[in-house]
Amino acid sequence: MGAPHNIKRYGELWDQSRIDEGLKILSIIKEYIVISGGWAWHFMSVTNHTEYKHAHDHKDIDVFVNPKNVAVVMALLQENGFEKVWTRYDHLPSQENFRRYEKVIYKKDEKSFRVTIDFFERDDINAIETNGFFVVLPSQLLTFYRNIHSSDKCWAVMRAKEFIDKGINPVGRIELSEIPKDFQKVKN
Repeated sequence: MGAPHNIKRYGELWDQSRIDEGLKILSIIKEYIVISGGWAWHFMSVTNHTEYKHAHDHKDIDVFVNPKNVAVVMALLQENGFEKVWTRYDHLPSQENFRRYEKVIYKKDEKSFRVTIDFFERDDINAIETNGFFVVLPSQLLTFYRNIHSSDKCWAVMRAKEFIDKGINPVGRIELSEIPKDFQKVKN
């Protein structure tokens, strides 16, 4: 589970270049994947939301790939400059066959950064389509914060839990990308 947030850092934004590069590769592989983690919450949020660092985790892109599509996804990633990166998780037994691919993005007059795709091979993911992408069904996605994802303190995760507990569909809710109102009251 994720560590508590440093609320003094609320309001920090993700670099738009990182978001743009993530969207670029996701658009290329989208018909073969189901998006999980922070990027799933990103697509479940309202369009054109502010990219707060504490709302959605964009450090990496987590995707599930049906075993029948693994070869095509690997080929598309490699065709687009991504390389296989070995991790300590590669040889651990798990339900998901895990792979990591990365690409270093060099921008003129800007700091370079990595786009990391963690992909898990599974054929039992419940998905919904939202904002043009297939994402893990919110109720199933929340169960992955016990073993696959670690940043359960993101605003979207906390708000989605609250909505689902009340029987409310969290998809498309502005609260998935907003600074929590209880923090705003303390701040003002």
